[in-house]
Amino acid sequence: MGTFFISTVITMTDGDYDYLIKLLALGDSGVGKTTFLYRYTDNKFNPKFITTVGIDFREKRVVYTASNPNGTATGKTFKVHLQLWDTAGQERFRSLTTAFFRDAMGFLLMFDLTSQQSFLNVRNWMSQLQANAYCENPDIVLVGNKADLADQREVQEKQAKELADKYGIPYFETSAATGAEVDKAVITLLDLVMKRMEQCVDKPPADSANGNGATKLEASQPSEKKCAC
Repeated sequence: MGTFFISTVITMTDGDYDYLIKLLALGDSGVGKTTFLYRYTDNKFNPKFITTVGIDFREKRVVYTASNPNGTATGKTFKVHLQLWDTAGQERFRSLTTAFFRDAMGFLLMFDLTSQQSFLNVRNWMSQLQANAYCENPDIVLVGNKADLADQREVQEKQAKELADKYGIPYFETSAATGAEVDKAVITLLDLVMKRMEQCVDKPPADSANGNGATKLEASQPSEKKCAC
């Protein structure tokens, strides 16, 4: 994977973006999906645990700079509107949350580093993704959260890396409390999605350009025939 460049955008107005990218966080209840996304979008930590009921989402605007395979920037920049969907981990919401899998372009598959059971359940979540996502090999980043709770750790980094390597996906150990590696995990997933789009999306027709000359695309449902899934 080449080097990628990204920066937060704070001056975009509503509707002023090139791509709408939908990313979805999934994993067992209590692994920290909500606090992780809140840390990424607002750079804040709310220690009060509130169970997500059904599904929720947060949003953030970023600028993505495309790069060549050798890591050099191509000079092409895209304004990206990120929708980050937060799903409930409880089984009783499973039919509702899996309905959103096919509409997402990338997935943050999360477990709790202080819970061996949440790590063991990663395999079940992978099966759910393979059955319900837009293809059998979607873009996924594995995230071990709560890295700040070192004295309570039950899952060793080697274990998690071996599982990530088995699935051929990146792995990050993050902390919503401190912010460690949170941005990097999301940016890595966005980079995977954008790279896939380069292979999946044809050049947009001229009449799809908005008034500012920027082509606004919703990249949430790639063509399975075109994608190298």
